Amino acid sequence: MADPETLKHPLPGDRGADTASMLRVDQAGEYGAARIYAGQLAVMGNRHPDSAEIARMRAQEQHHLDVFNKMVVARGVRPTALAPFWHVAGYALGAATALMGPRAAMACTAAVETEIDRHYREQADALGDSDPELKARIEAFAEEEREHRDIAIAHGAEQAPAYPLLSAAIRTGCRAAIAISKRV
Repeated sequence: MADPETLKHPLPGDRGADTASMLRVDQAGEYGAARIYAGQLAVMGNRHPDSAEIARMRAQEQHHLDVFNKMVVARGVRPTALAPFWHVAGYALGAATALMGPRAAMACTAAVETEIDRHYREQADALGDSDPELKARIEAFAEEEREHRDIAIAHGAEQAPAYPLLSAAIRTGCRAAIAISKRV
């Protein structure tokens, strides 16, 4: 049986604490992304041409979340304590950007997915060959996140009002959420 002190303070080179943190933040991020899309769809409904694309992206995010939920349970990883906050914050961000218009909703997607792509690339690099299962999931999901970003740009994200400011604010918020969810 593992020494409780070793679990609190992993030995150098022990990836267990790192992968637990990765799973915690990835689960939280996918939950937040699904909530963003839920907020956008609540405002836009089915009446806008972008709604079908947003619904498709939401389904992919839900799949990512389902996979991370299973991995968290299977590996005994503590989920983030901030799930109730991400529940509200994600939905509010999605709804607020959709209220600003479909291009702002797409700007939100482009900003979030840009940060998630960066985050997943960093994780894959950090994992190296230490956890092939997690790395394969991260790389597969990162590809879909880049696809979401590209779709958002193709649907006018960069033509949203005050796009540079909106994008920078959302990306900063994403980086903060990532940092916090790794630990809390």
